[in-house]
Amino acid sequence: MKKIIKIICAGFILAIIAIIGAGIWTWSPLAENPDAEALSKGTEKYDVNIIRDDWGVPHIYGKTDADIAFGMAYAHAEDDFETVQLAVAAARGTLARYQGNGAAVTDYLVALMDVWGTIERRYEADVTPDVKLAAQAYAAGLNLYAAQNQDATWQGLAPFTGEDVVAGFVFKTPLFYGLDGTLLELFGDERAQEIALDPSGGRQSFHVSPKTLAERGSNGIAISALRSGDDTTRLLINSHQPMSGPVAWYEAHLVSEQGINMTGGVFPGTPFILHGFNDNLGWANTVSAQDLVDVYVLTINPENENQYWLDDMWVDFEQSTAVIKVKLFGPFAFKAKRKILRTKHGPVIDSKHGTYAIRYAGMDEIRQLEQYYRLNHTQNLDDFLDAMALNALPSINYVYGDKDGNIALIHNAQYPDRKEGWDWKKYLPGDRSDLIWQGYRPFSDVPKLINPSSGLVYNSNNSPYTSTDGPDNLTADDFPKSMGLQTNQTNRSLRMIEMTDGETLVGKAELLALKFDNKYAENSRAAEIIAEVLALDWNDDIQMSKAAEHLGSWDMHTNVDNRAAALGVLVALKDITEEFTHIPAPTPEDSFREAVAYLLEHHGRIDPTWGEVNRLIRGETNIPIDGAPDVMRAIYPATLGENGQLDAVAGDTWIALVQWDTQGKMEADLIHQFGSATSIPASPYYADQAELFATHKWRKALRDKTEIKKHATREYTPLEP
Repeated sequence: MKKIIKIICAGFILAIIAIIGAGIWTWSPLAENPDAEALSKGTEKYDVNIIRDDWGVPHIYGKTDADIAFGMAYAHAEDDFETVQLAVAAARGTLARYQGNGAAVTDYLVALMDVWGTIERRYEADVTPDVKLAAQAYAAGLNLYAAQNQDATWQGLAPFTGEDVVAGFVFKTPLFYGLDGTLLELFGDERAQEIALDPSGGRQSFHVSPKTLAERGSNGIAISALRSGDDTTRLLINSHQPMSGPVAWYEAHLVSEQGINMTGGVFPGTPFILHGFNDNLGWANTVSAQDLVDVYVLTINPENENQYWLDDMWVDFEQSTAVIKVKLFGPFAFKAKRKILRTKHGPVIDSKHGTYAIRYAGMDEIRQLEQYYRLNHTQNLDDFLDAMALNALPSINYVYGDKDGNIALIHNAQYPDRKEGWDWKKYLPGDRSDLIWQGYRPFSDVPKLINPSSGLVYNSNNSPYTSTDGPDNLTADDFPKSMGLQTNQTNRSLRMIEMTDGETLVGKAELLALKFDNKYAENSRAAEIIAEVLALDWNDDIQMSKAAEHLGSWDMHTNVDNRAAALGVLVALKDITEEFTHIPAPTPEDSFREAVAYLLEHHGRIDPTWGEVNRLIRGETNIPIDGAPDVMRAIYPATLGENGQLDAVAGDTWIALVQWDTQGKMEADLIHQFGSATSIPASPYYADQAELFATHKWRKALRDKTEIKKHATREYTPLEP
C-alpha cells in the first residue's frame, strides 16, 4: 500500500510539474499600453479640423497632408476603431494573439511574405520623407484616439507607428490579385499544375488538374462628353467589396492646403483616398486577375533537407523561425513555431505533394502608400499617368475620367520581366536561375486604352481585350504571352457587351441602367446551368416537373418582385461563387433539387418573390434588395440562411457617379450600403443609407466648405473632441 501511495504521489508531483511547465511555456502576457499622456505626446502639432455632415461623413481639413492623414486616422477610429486595430494586428502578424487559432494563418502569411523584413530593409531608405510624415501622422491620430479611449484599445497594441501603416500596404496589396488563392492551392492535398516544359525541348511533364481562375468583383465605367449626348463626361465608381471588415469601404473627404481635395473610399489603416475623385478627375478601381505569381518546383537534397538544387549545385535555404502566439485564455498563449525557408526565387511552401518556392508581384515592394499619395495630388491626365508610372502597386485596374473629357482604362500591374517562350501559367522547374525573373516591365508596357473612339471604357474584372464597345480594343497580339494577361469574361462584362453597341448615346439615365442591370447574360455560366437543368427529363416526378416548368419561365432578371429569380439564382449560386468559397459546387441536377427543397422548407412554395429571399440586413433594418452574384447590381450572400433568407454580405458597397459638364464643373452622387458609423449600432449613421442603397437612391456629394457647414452636425478638432 505504501508503495502504491508513493507511486500516486510521484505521479501527482510529476503532473504538477508538467502543469507548471506548461504554464511557464504558455505564459505570454500582453504588454500594458502606454498611458494617455505618452500616447498623445506630439499630437498637438497637427492642425486639423473635422466637420461631420448630416450623413456623418467626415470632411477633414488641414494645413498639410500630414494633418489630414492625422485627421483621417482619428475620424475612422471614431467610427470603427475595432476594425482599424484588427488591420494593424494583422499586418504585424500578431492577430492570433488576440483572436485565437482562426487567425494563425494570417500571422503565418505575414511571416511567409516577409512583411517586416521588407520594412526593416527598406523603410528608412525607400519611403520618401513626405510619405513617412503622412504615415507617422496617421499613426499619431490612432494614438490620440487610443489615449482618449483606453478601454477600447487592445492591450499591447499601442502605440501605433508609421511602420505599421506602411506594413499594412505591403501585406494586403498582393492579396487583391489572388496570391492567397495560389497559396491555398499549394497547401492542397494534390498538386494542381503541371510543370512547364522548356520551349527548346526538355524533360517530360505529367498531367494534373487545371488551376481555376480566381476572379474578383467590381465595375468601373467612364463615358466621354462625345458619347453622353449632353456634353457631360461621367465616371461610375463601383467596387465590389465585403460590406464590413478590414476591406470594407469607408467614405471621407480630405482637404489640405498642400493640394489634396479628394472624396472617396478608404480601408481601415489607410491615410489617403484609394479611389474617388476631386474637382478635376477621378478613378475607379476594379480587381484584376493577371498571372502575377510563379511557382517553382524544388528538388531537395536527399542527404541534406536544408538544401535545394539550383544551377547544377546544392544551395542552402535561408532559414528563420516564425513564432506565432495563439491566444488560449487570459495571459496564456500557445507558441507555435514554424520554420520559414527562402530560396533565391522567394518564400518556400512545403506541402504534401512537393516543395515549392513562389515569386510574386509586390514581393519586397514598399512604395504602395507613396503611389496612392501621389494619385491624391493629381489634377489632370498627365499628372495621373505620372503617378501611375511609379508602378508600385502589384495589380488593380484603373478606370479614369476627367473634366477635360478624357477617359481611360489602365490594366495596371507589376508585370514580371519573364523569359519569353515558357508557359508561365504552369509551375516552373526550380533548378534554373535564368527563370528567376528580376524586376518588372516598365509602365510603358502596361496595357492602356485612352480616349477610344466610341467614348466608352469599362471593366468588370474581365479581359482588357474587351474594354470598350468600339473598334479600339486592345488585342492579344499587342502583348507578349509572358505578361499573363487575363482572357476571361464575367457575367457583368458579357452584359456590357449585350447592352452597348458603340453608337447609342449613354447619358446619365442610360449609365444608371447599365449600373443597376440585374440580369444574367444569354451566354453566362448561370444561363448554361439553367439550360442543363431544363435539358433533363423530370417527367417521373410531378413536383420537380412543375419546378422545372417554373424555372423555364425565368427571364434571368433578379428584380425584387421576380417570382422565378429565387429558384433560378439558388440553382446557379454555388457554381457562380465556388471561386470565392472554394467549396466544390454540386451538379446542376443536385443544385436544382436542393433549391426546390430549400424554398419549400422555408417558404412553402417555389415562387416567393426574390425580395422575400434576398435581403439587406443592418441592425434592425431588414429590407428586400435586388441583384445577385456577378450581375451588374452585384449582391453576394454568405450562406443560405436557416430562415430562408440570403443575407447580403458583399458586392455593391460605396458607389459614386461623378460628372463634369461643358464648363468642367463637377458634381457627384454618392451612396454607401449602410452608413458612416460602420461599427456603432447605437449611432444614427449606422444604417441610415441602407434603404436609399436598396432602392437605387443617392445623396449629393458635399465638396464646398460653405455648403458643408450648412449641413454640419458637428465640427471639432481631435484634440478637443
